[in-house]
Amino acid sequence: MTKKAFASSADLAEKAQTLEILDDGVYALTAEGDPNIGAIEGEDFLVCFEALATPVAAGEWLAKLREHTDKPVRYLVLSHYHAVRVLGASAFDAEVIVAHENTRALVAERGKEDWESEFGRMPRLAKAADSVPGLTWPTLTFSDRLTIDLGGDRGDLVLQYCGRGHTEGDIVAWLPRQKILYAGDLVEAEAALYTGDAFHRDWASSTLDRVGAFGAETLIGGRGGVSRGAKAVEAAIAQTRHFLDTMIREVGAARDAGGTLKDAFERTHAALVDQYGQWPIFEHCLPFDVSRLWDELGGIERPVVWTAERDREVWDQLQG
Repeated sequence: MTKKAFASSADLAEKAQTLEILDDGVYALTAEGDPNIGAIEGEDFLVCFEALATPVAAGEWLAKLREHTDKPVRYLVLSHYHAVRVLGASAFDAEVIVAHENTRALVAERGKEDWESEFGRMPRLAKAADSVPGLTWPTLTFSDRLTIDLGGDRGDLVLQYCGRGHTEGDIVAWLPRQKILYAGDLVEAEAALYTGDAFHRDWASSTLDRVGAFGAETLIGGRGGVSRGAKAVEAAIAQTRHFLDTMIREVGAARDAGGTLKDAFERTHAALVDQYGQWPIFEHCLPFDVSRLWDELGGIERPVVWTAERDREVWDQLQG
């Protein structure tokens, strides 16, 4: 059997980026399973959602956006703390960087380790890695909800914490007038879930319930295509939940049977691969997903910090 290359280290092919205009002044950039990113125009300013992995990568996105608007970025909203989502922040020259209060705490606790871990796992995303000036720190945090008045007749943008999920600090961005939801990595549309820092049981139940309760008619997940129409949105949420529920069932069964982490991985892989195995980053994510869930079901409440060294150990144990 050929040994699998570590995580996404062998995934070096550029992905085609698609800039989609979802409504007047509402944008999403998708990229064949790479991290999605978005922007919303206010009357005389921009709100950008997510920041990509480096300032150089973010600058390429901003160049595309500048073909449509020259408004300055007032708010940069970070859905959560993972390095490939946040370390490009300096390119935006935003007045305010917004995140959940738990996200700020996570940056302080494990930001440096996550930076080293994620750039090792996904080197292609770390375009011009030496352009990152340092950790990205929010300048405005909140605990439950934050509303941004977009000005004029553009309505509000609601930033909402829905509970623990992909991390303990994920937020979504909701445009109630247009019924458009930027869900971050709480929902993936035809892209595998990364759950290495997750709270699986909360995410699969109450957190996704709250995401579904918005009644969105357009949803931009963390990866994958834009879900258009209420049925497509429901399907994206349902497949995210199914992935999580299957993991919880299979890892739990392995634990209950007195099995090992390797047993849990093999059971979970077998249960998911036919339906999800062709999705982007499936093989990359699953060892880290199962390792975190194994810990969670064993009573380790908060995720163990991922380091570059720990990444390799878990990969070699489960995918080696």
